[in-house]
Amino acid sequence: MSQSRGIAAAFLPAFVLGAFVCAGLIGLGYWATRGALEVKGLERSVTVKGLAEREVPADIAIWPIRFTDADNDLVPLYDTVQRHNALVLKFLAKQGFSEQEISVAPPSMVDRQAQGYGNPSQIPFRYAATSTITVYTQNVEQVRKAMTHLVDLGKEGIAISGEDMGAGAQFLFTHLNDLKPGMIEAATRNAREVADKFAADSDSHLGKIRRASQGQFSIEDRDSNTPYIKKVRVVSTVDYYLSD
Repeated sequence: MSQSRGIAAAFLPAFVLGAFVCAGLIGLGYWATRGALEVKGLERSVTVKGLAEREVPADIAIWPIRFTDADNDLVPLYDTVQRHNALVLKFLAKQGFSEQEISVAPPSMVDRQAQGYGNPSQIPFRYAATSTITVYTQNVEQVRKAMTHLVDLGKEGIAISGEDMGAGAQFLFTHLNDLKPGMIEAATRNAREVADKFAADSDSHLGKIRRASQGQFSIEDRDSNTPYIKKVRVVSTVDYYLSD
């Protein structure tokens, strides 16, 4: 009998230790399961995109005026180019542009008979010179108005190349940084409205922002007929937490 009591006394500490270990494992499992459920709940989220657009007028105009003259003799050809350049400069001065807004590029000379193709006898003029005078200005409206008077140069015997020859005016918008804060705010607000609607439709509540990324800004012509009016666009992507 005393021997049985001795054996029981010897195993009692081990039994107690095992009971504590077992209880600890059960408790650890409970809290781990609860923690996993809470983490899983935190992972509920919705990703939405918010759009902001604005139409703005261009603030820079780049207007190349390009024309071509031809002759069989280089000397009179250069004289013609210089005379026509002077007429174009006079025209631009009359339209109100300053010398600082105008640049004259050296003429591009081409020997058509030296190009190695075509029948030289069918080429009426051997040499062709292309001259480009460019207006770079912040007065966009002044450029638009002057473009309507290009016919005056035609009356002077100057054949102006059209847009199919790469001579079309370009209109730029350079004040994007002034628009960025307001447009980002508008895009984020739009994203919030979309997320609120989603949460309401799914019987959820919208939480804090989980992650947000600003999209790239784009500047495009509003349409092909009004390149002097630009459409600025940005899309923001925002992740929101959801809760029951």
